[in-house]
Amino acid sequence: QVQLVESGGGLVQAGGSLRLSCVAAGRAFTISPMGWFRQAPGKERTFVAGIRGSAGITSYADSVKGRFTISRDNAKNTVYLQMNSLKLEDTAVYYCAGKRFYDGNYRADGMDYWGKGTLVTVSS
Repeated sequence: QVQLVESGGGLVQAGGSLRLSCVAAGRAFTISPMGWFRQAPGKERTFVAGIRGSAGITSYADSVKGRFTISRDNAKNTVYLQMNSLKLEDTAVYYCAGKRFYDGNYRADGMDYWGKGTLVTVSS
């Protein structure tokens, strides 16, 4: 079994930055890829960023390209999401997720493991 625990959320002004962390425990880094998703109030959970493979191939939603960066530290079993130039519309609960193998996409319904989420609130 794999447990994912997110941290790093909080309140930040528009234009500011936050770094989210996701620590994986259990059969941790047998899982790849890893991804970040977010869910705003009243909306569905959507893909934000993903990272897979030994080369750390990354993918991003169009809405965050150029502002967010996903990375991983295998020695620490941790995945990060660096969020810069935050906008009001980035306000959401951010979830870390993983799956046992990459099948070509980061669909939320295809992820095998989920954290409980961390709230990011961007204020004006």
